[in-house]
Amino acid sequence: MTVVIDSPTTTSDYEAHYDPAKVLTHKSFRVLSAGSPELQDKTANIACAYTPDHQVQMLQKPLFPPRAGEVVVHVRATGICGSDVHFWKHGHIGPTMVVRDTCGAGHESAGEVIQVGQGVSSVKVGDRVAIEAGVPCGLPTCDPCLTGRYNACPRIVFFSTPPYHGTLTRFHNHPATWLHHLPDNVSFEEGALCEPLAVALAGIERAGVKLGDQVLICGAGPIGLITLLACRAAGCAPIVLTDLVQSRLDFAKTLVPSVRTVLIDQSWSAERTAEEIRKAGGGELRTALECTGFEGSIRAAIYSVAFGGKVFVIGVGPSEQSYPFGYCSANEIDLQFQYRYANQYPKAIRLVSAGLIDLKPLVTHRFPLEKATEAFHVAADPTQRAIKVQIQD
Repeated sequence: MTVVIDSPTTTSDYEAHYDPAKVLTHKSFRVLSAGSPELQDKTANIACAYTPDHQVQMLQKPLFPPRAGEVVVHVRATGICGSDVHFWKHGHIGPTMVVRDTCGAGHESAGEVIQVGQGVSSVKVGDRVAIEAGVPCGLPTCDPCLTGRYNACPRIVFFSTPPYHGTLTRFHNHPATWLHHLPDNVSFEEGALCEPLAVALAGIERAGVKLGDQVLICGAGPIGLITLLACRAAGCAPIVLTDLVQSRLDFAKTLVPSVRTVLIDQSWSAERTAEEIRKAGGGELRTALECTGFEGSIRAAIYSVAFGGKVFVIGVGPSEQSYPFGYCSANEIDLQFQYRYANQYPKAIRLVSAGLIDLKPLVTHRFPLEKATEAFHVAADPTQRAIKVQIQD
């Protein structure tokens, strides 16, 4: 008898099932122009996508019946993430996630179940759900899946990360296992925001943040602001927040009036920035949660924390950076990084439902699905002062 051992190069069931070629080669697939009648047809499965030549465009996609274990979700709300904009503008994140063909956007989504496949009992038609966009292989030979760190699964299908089409579409097929029920008091809008909240919660958990900790948060973008809300809910004090833009810091004050803000001058050195941060915090801080991914911000965070402190990088930056190794070594600074999240959605939904974290103020701009390309341009334009742009259907 021959025993076949699974290897990282083996294609998983999910990878084969969600092969984008099934969409791109389907007879009903086509790129839509601004006046296409499908954009006004509420039964058409329209979607928004980015292309290798840095275009963002509307598509008509096929709608497949759900297979066993799968459901069809009418996606009701989807947020535009910084990674979506990055794929559109730059065509890649790192050396492996590259836009080589038309790729549907979106992974911050919630919606309503409209059809269920054979054997599905965890959800039913009419259920309101948040969509966890990362679907790991679940194979018994996959160590990350077996140990619960499924975000490291080498065969994960993460919708909107090339080549897999995303959830910024009207109808989306998804494994029922990776859907999470929304309580009656959590809206679709909030359900979609549970995705970036899951990112923040994963960072806080892995950084070991505790009640009463002194925390620095670098960056007042969507992830930084959600991290601020989560740290406040976790009982951190004081919390110092930095950014280059005063309007974002002012917005943060409306969310958490007690936050201590520092407007960064780009001419400052990392050491000077750290000095201003320590002044705002009343001394050295124990933990820095870095939400920008920029080298200068990470360096400033390193100089800001106390001996034995931790800098936890949630943000996504360029492939290579440099840090003050000697200073980190002499001061026992822990430098850690994060890749997506695992096991955070149920916690995120509980926190929102219980009123401990209010995500509603973060959505500053809303667009209907047929105007998703306009939404992308707003999300990418700093002059629009958008915090979170959502497409709603």
